[in-house]
Amino acid sequence: SKTQGAWGEFILESILQKSGLERDREYFIQESFTTAEGRFRPDVIIRLPENRHVIIDSKVSLTAYNTFVNASSDEEKAVALKGHLVSIRQHMRSLGDKNYQKNISADNGLDFIIMFIPIEPAYILAIQTEKGLYEEALEKRIVFVSPTLLIPSLQLIKNVWKQEYQNRHVMDIANKAGDLYDKFVGFTEDLIKLGQMMDSSKKYYEESMKKLSIGSGNLVRRVEELKKLGAKASKSIDSKLLSRSEDQADLFG
Repeated sequence: SKTQGAWGEFILESILQKSGLERDREYFIQESFTTAEGRFRPDVIIRLPENRHVIIDSKVSLTAYNTFVNASSDEEKAVALKGHLVSIRQHMRSLGDKNYQKNISADNGLDFIIMFIPIEPAYILAIQTEKGLYEEALEKRIVFVSPTLLIPSLQLIKNVWKQEYQNRHVMDIANKAGDLYDKFVGFTEDLIKLGQMMDSSKKYYEESMKKLSIGSGNLVRRVEELKKLGAKASKSIDSKLLSRSEDQADLFG
């Protein structure tokens, strides 16, 4: 049974590796956790968006099925077949008793448990022989799968993650575009304020120049008269400014 379990886990991990899902990101192998009811270590936990999970368990015993395959008489096959169904039901009850839906955490939103049967004929034999077996499992939120069924199930999960990552990418672009737009608006507001300040500065400059050079007692003329009276200076006032002060003209006319 231990060898069967290890082989089943090997098959399961091989399928997961080829599924396109990434280990330790979308799925985790034998990740243990402790609750008030004890320590648990499912074979595989598959993460889904919105903090939901799916557990895959592959520890079902196939000893009775092996006996069925190698039986030499119909009587032996009948006994082995009955044992095969009993083995599956026992494992199903064992999974139900672990109550992963509660013990992993109610907040994690565990969807269901996948009971992986690594041998396709063993799965088909059980389902075809006991028609109500599948419904019994569903009542406990357990789904039986074979390798053929597990592969498309994992592809669906992969597509769910692909869509989720695309949505996150779109949201990231939208957030960055929103930040860029806000910065652009802030930049245009700063330019408008700068223009208003420049207009105000120009107006203030014009008023100051008028006081400097316009009117009979303007400062340019009065200062130039000091030079004419003998003030010693090494520089001269701009000739255009002097001309306008003498003409009483508006400097910006």
